[in-house]
Amino acid sequence: MTLELDKLADLARAPVPGLRFITVSGAHLYGFPSEDSDIDLRGCYQLPLEDLIGLRRPVETRDLKLDLAGREVELVAHEVGKYLRLLCKHNGYVLEQVFSPLVVLGQEFLDRLRPLAHRCVTRGCYRHYRGFLQSQLQLLEKEEVKKAKTLLYAYRVVLTGIHLLRTGEVQSNIVELNRAFKLPFIDDLIAKKQAREHGGLSGLDFAWHRAELDRWEQRLGEAFEQSQLPEEPPRDEVHEFLVRLRLPDGVPVRN
Repeated sequence: MTLELDKLADLARAPVPGLRFITVSGAHLYGFPSEDSDIDLRGCYQLPLEDLIGLRRPVETRDLKLDLAGREVELVAHEVGKYLRLLCKHNGYVLEQVFSPLVVLGQEFLDRLRPLAHRCVTRGCYRHYRGFLQSQLQLLEKEEVKKAKTLLYAYRVVLTGIHLLRTGEVQSNIVELNRAFKLPFIDDLIAKKQAREHGGLSGLDFAWHRAELDRWEQRLGEAFEQSQLPEEPPRDEVHEFLVRLRLPDGVPVRN
């Protein structure tokens, strides 16, 4: 499925002034979009300084449902200060947005942010990926008829977490991940999910997949124990990055 990035950029700009960057997340980023998949846009915007220093509390998150030629588009953007605070909290979801190769707008800003964001890839990201996996497992347990989408999300998140902890690279696409992990059933799950976005899996041996996911969760824990990634992000450098964004050109930054 081809994404019309220019049209998505125009769609995002209209309701959210001051956008710094927007990338594509969700199934399109993860490598298994269906023809009827929604488009998930994520990123950040920057408010004028006067909106931040007055009495009125600023709006730090914009969550919008938009439409592009009949396709639902979900846009979630945080004010850049909130966004950078999230980046410093071992937040794999935010890291995946920053390093998404599907850039709708803001490539120049991302070129400045990504070297710093790379240093925010920490061992602590383990908690994000383990928690996300646990959420997907709970969803699977509740589904009377198991869905390819839910199962793929579980495998995607645990493989992303293992790869990140082993290499420091943020790779969200399960097709790319599986070139190394070589799970033989992934391509079939993708085909079934793409054929029907919310379709169920008939004849699925869920007990086998549940045990398989338990094994991969154990490998996630092992990757955490063996990881050589830093324990904490460079918060002082992220602080300085934000201050430089806020201050007008030519105003010195106090060290």
